[in-house]
Amino acid sequence: MKKFFTERRINFIISVFAIVCMWIVWIIAYYCVRNEYVIPSFQDTFVSMWNDCFASGSFWLAFGNTFWRTLLAFFISFLLAAALAVPCALSKSAKAFIMPFMIFFRTLPTLAVILILLLWTNPRIAPVAVTTLVLFPMIHARLTAAIDGIDTGVRQMVKVYKVPSKRAIFAIYLPMITPNVLLQTGADISLGLKIMISAEVLANTAKSLGGMMQVSRLYLMMPRLAALTIIAVLAGLAVNAVFSQISRVTRKWTAKEGDS
Repeated sequence: MKKFFTERRINFIISVFAIVCMWIVWIIAYYCVRNEYVIPSFQDTFVSMWNDCFASGSFWLAFGNTFWRTLLAFFISFLLAAALAVPCALSKSAKAFIMPFMIFFRTLPTLAVILILLLWTNPRIAPVAVTTLVLFPMIHARLTAAIDGIDTGVRQMVKVYKVPSKRAIFAIYLPMITPNVLLQTGADISLGLKIMISAEVLANTAKSLGGMMQVSRLYLMMPRLAALTIIAVLAGLAVNAVFSQISRVTRKWTAKEGDS
């Protein structure tokens, strides 16, 4: 009995219970309001999820476009953040120079940036640029913190044995920070998906999840809007789960490498 009720299974049961609670709140809210234009019913939402989304080729095209733009924005953000995190970790002067730029990017108002970028670009490029600007300083801060968090004993060992910088980075530092970076990657992509959809709604991007949501709002197709919202949430949770599992496997692998 004790083996069955492990911590992992207990946490899973609690999570399922939380989902059931949200579902009950949705049903109660629907019967309290009784207005499909305010809160769509559970049944209509899932019928729309199948008919208007999963069974529709236009939905998969929109979903693919949005997800591809999110991955593109994430990779651009990650490459820029990694390129600037290394000098920040190696030099305090470089960190003092770069940090004001990071603070500036973090405080940029998203709506104003979208409106400005729409004047310079188009509704397909603007959401990518906005998502990149939001993710870039966050990823940079996490990478810098991960590098700064490397044990001082390891740093001293590298200096004492005069390990070449290239080997120290790729053979020592990267394996140490990879599990945490992968764990955060899922959260970053999920956040990027949320920002991307919001930017697509504001930019009215065609053939995208945000564009479909905007059309659903304009034509008061509330069940489809709710269905698209649920799908976006599930996609973000799926990405988080995948990268959490990859991080767990990577952590075990690096632990075995350290023991050997």
